[in-house]
Amino acid sequence: MSEPAADLYTTKADYAYVRVKELILSGELLPGSVIAQAQLARGIGISTTPLREALRRLKSEGLVELDAHRDARVAPLAAEEARDLLELRRSLDPLAVALAAERRTKADIAAIRAAVEGLKPLPGNPAYEQLVAHRKFHAALYGAAHNDLLIQTLDSLWDKADRYRRFALEIERGQEERDRKAAEHEALVEYVIAGDAESAAAVMREHIDTSLGAQAAWRLRKLHPGLDTGDV
Repeated sequence: MSEPAADLYTTKADYAYVRVKELILSGELLPGSVIAQAQLARGIGISTTPLREALRRLKSEGLVELDAHRDARVAPLAAEEARDLLELRRSLDPLAVALAAERRTKADIAAIRAAVEGLKPLPGNPAYEQLVAHRKFHAALYGAAHNDLLIQTLDSLWDKADRYRRFALEIERGQEERDRKAAEHEALVEYVIAGDAESAAAVMREHIDTSLGAQAAWRLRKLHPGLDTGDV
């Protein structure tokens, strides 16, 4: 992963926020791991003050836990959160692509086509850039819905969901499954561009029900059988 230059950001806290988020989503900082703040601050070239500000921001997003003594750790994965994310995405993603099929503009179509070009299903241990490309494709789809509240909601779910995708990919997917996901991506593009809201929503429902997030929720439920995580 290429490191962003600190001088590209308005404040050192903004820079710290971006860098630490990348470390979490790339798996370099593992779920549940303690964050050695002084060491991390030195490693990314800042003091601990902007780092603590960044950690508070990441706490508000559910990626970091802070206690009263300012000790910090990466938020652990949780079966309940995996279930909650899946339930939301089962409802919101099909709605987003249905609206996108009804409202997409020429600019939206160009953005969707650009985002899907060269896109491949995520491999095991994906690089941060591969997660970004996957996000860019889905953002292009739900951006075409032109519903600001829906876009903001889906955006806010994405970082949380990426950690569960990485967890699911600890078990390598077969080529057949990867090919199916690639075909679903192409079908979503086709139906949104064609203005077929019903078909786009149907493909997206299947896409979510067989997604890495769904697999993560299932695995976590098996690891914690006493938890009520619903029918996933």
